Amino acid sequence: MSSQELLKDDLDLNSNLADEDNWYIYEPIGNPNDMAPDVIPDCQLTIPFDLYHSCMAPISLVIFLILSLLVKRKKLYPNCWNGAPGLLSPVNFLEDVQNKGLVIAVFGILFSSLCVLMLDNNPLPFISDSSIQNREYWKMLALLYYPAFYYPLLACATVQHRVGYLLGCLLSWCHCVLYIWQKVECPQSPKIYRYYSLLSYLPIILCLAVLSLWYPMKLVESFRENTKMVAEKIPGSSYYQEYLKCILAKRTPKKSTSRAKPSWLSSLQSYLRSFVYTPQEGFQIPLKLALSLAMAVIAVYQVALLLLASFIPNIQIIRSGMTKEMTALFVQFGIIPSEKPANIPGDKEVATAKHYIWSLEVCFISSLVFSCLLTFCMLMKSLRNHRTNLQCLYRGAVKNVFYRSCKLQPSQQSLICWMYFAGFQISFACLALLIQHVVFFICIVSFTFLIAVPLQSGTNMHLFKIVANMWPFWLTLGVSVIAQNLLAHYYFLERDHLPRELTNRRALYVVTYMFFPINVLLGLLAGVWRMVVSVLYNILHFCQLDGSLLSRGVEGFDPGYRTYCHYLKIEVSQSHPVMRAFCLLLLHQPGPQKMQRLPPRDAEAGIKLMKTMNSALRASKGQQNRVRWGLAYTLINNPSLLPYRKGALVDATVNGTKASITKP
Repeated sequence: MSSQELLKDDLDLNSNLADEDNWYIYEPIGNPNDMAPDVIPDCQLTIPFDLYHSCMAPISLVIFLILSLLVKRKKLYPNCWNGAPGLLSPVNFLEDVQNKGLVIAVFGILFSSLCVLMLDNNPLPFISDSSIQNREYWKMLALLYYPAFYYPLLACATVQHRVGYLLGCLLSWCHCVLYIWQKVECPQSPKIYRYYSLLSYLPIILCLAVLSLWYPMKLVESFRENTKMVAEKIPGSSYYQEYLKCILAKRTPKKSTSRAKPSWLSSLQSYLRSFVYTPQEGFQIPLKLALSLAMAVIAVYQVALLLLASFIPNIQIIRSGMTKEMTALFVQFGIIPSEKPANIPGDKEVATAKHYIWSLEVCFISSLVFSCLLTFCMLMKSLRNHRTNLQCLYRGAVKNVFYRSCKLQPSQQSLICWMYFAGFQISFACLALLIQHVVFFICIVSFTFLIAVPLQSGTNMHLFKIVANMWPFWLTLGVSVIAQNLLAHYYFLERDHLPRELTNRRALYVVTYMFFPINVLLGLLAGVWRMVVSVLYNILHFCQLDGSLLSRGVEGFDPGYRTYCHYLKIEVSQSHPVMRAFCLLLLHQPGPQKMQRLPPRDAEAGIKLMKTMNSALRASKGQQNRVRWGLAYTLINNPSLLPYRKGALVDATVNGTKASITKP
């Protein structure tokens, strides 16, 4: 045999040995069907999204033009076509309207649509197969397109006309039927998870169902009531009057309660009650505040759904495809103990690996559920804080809310923060959920694999060994703490005198000197505990804008709290219930015989009415006294209204006499 043939046989033998040694690298691992998810076939919609938007966008534009013709600006252009068409207002955010559910439903549709498009390859429905370079530009355009697309859904109710309600019925029904048809026809999609698209569109379908029921109800009510009476009804007038009645109502004196220290059970109940918002008679949460909290709840749902759909199906695929070859890696690193020689994994090791992965899945779900519940509780708790802060500012108690006195008047910064507030609340809630989920997941996984699993299996007791080896350290710290407390309680304090005095000072100095090194170690533990408590407190209260995460005096550097404070200034200065109730009382006062009353289109018409009564007749003395008493009582209980009275009453006639510019 030649040398070439011998060399060839040697190479073949070496290659065969290498193949035998590395069989676990080149051979397929497990069953390929277990590792790959079921292939979801492409579902062709009868009415795809591009066709849906191509049809509904022109319809929405036509409805918008029809509604704009119903709203005419006769005061600005009286001679132009009987009044020029006016721009429709989506909703008066500074009015306490009764249709908060309608506004929340429309904003829920808009926000859920924006959440879905951020993960879509085609953000704009008219542009398909968009490139990766241009996709971000289309997303920015979509942020402007979708608000304009859903604008008529809200404007149909703002008009307060039968035509608007009828068009709102048709538009909401079309949207609702098309969305339900698309999801029934194609409930599964290959994006992220087969049912992620269906679950992410669930808030949109629910909000559209609410609109589909609300508009027909309002249309039926418009036929039952007088159209003229409905058109002239001032929004929120009933709420302002009820609020004023609750303030002026005689309250029964509260019974004196005992000053005994409450039990721990009652303290716990009162603390748990602070997380539940209960309605209070005569008070309503402002519209924008209710809207921001409702959108925060929807945002938490969307983020939690995305996290759940991204992690759980993938970890389940890994667990189902776990084989002996994959378990060998865990055995080599000592994560999974092996009873076989040479660390060769068997069936027991594979079951242990699957159990560990299942435990990881349970930890992820538990931390996500706990984070969602905690975020919801904090949002509910913030509602109580909002109500308390608004009531304090209505009474003029500015220092009870802000750390320094300030004027409750609009400014450029406060107006910008008022516009920012809803978006900040939603973003802070999403960030709070993500941070809480990461922290709680790490904590639960550490507890599971360092304490629970070792106690269950009796292996990987590394943490217990470290703690056991440090028993002299823990014993010394425990004994020192107990000793210092006992000495301070029985030896260093003279207990006979009522004002307790220090005694045995020489021994006190000696003990302080001797325990100094041990107290340094206690300080290290206290510092770690302080850091943990600070981090946990800030994480738990991150979604609450009503409290600053910084200390007193530097609260202005907290952007969330600063936005909230300026938001309160706009709400109180522009939507004070007592001020609006006072304007409504002025509107309802019987006017002079020769003067035409202004149509009560808005609550601010009361101020305009005062400025136009230059030739009013002198009222009776009794009527003047009653009105002046009511004004004085209102200003005493609401001192925050004092800065606005002077500017509102200049060059105006009140109670038949010209207003004085002197200080009230």
